[in-house]
Amino acid sequence: MSLRLTLTGLVLGLAAQLALAGEIKPFSQIEFDQMQRAGQPVLVGVAAGWCPTCKAQKPVVGQLSQQPAYKDVTVLVIDFDADKAALPQFKATMQSTLIAFKGSKEVGRSVGDASPAGIESLFKKVLN
Repeated sequence: MSLRLTLTGLVLGLAAQLALAGEIKPFSQIEFDQMQRAGQPVLVGVAAGWCPTCKAQKPVVGQLSQQPAYKDVTVLVIDFDADKAALPQFKATMQSTLIAFKGSKEVGRSVGDASPAGIESLFKKVLN
């Protein structure tokens, strides 16, 4: 097999993976409102750079977002320190808070849980 074919295969495989991946983005009120109106599944994460639990949650959320089963879930991350104005509407008083929304309805919440099973249960709730 030629190097060109191998590289082409790798690029196509990566592109296919990215097309299946859910998105992780900084929180935007406008985008959140639009997604709610459209009935889209959203996981809102409240995180701080200094928080060890948030650091443990990040790779779990990232790995789940890459799974084809969760390709339609968008993760919006609120910076606990910089985005204080967004916290009251989510009743988030602590960093490491994850809130699952199916359209405009909150369907699940966890605080301080970095377990893959616990976080995945929130991903599942926004899709069921």
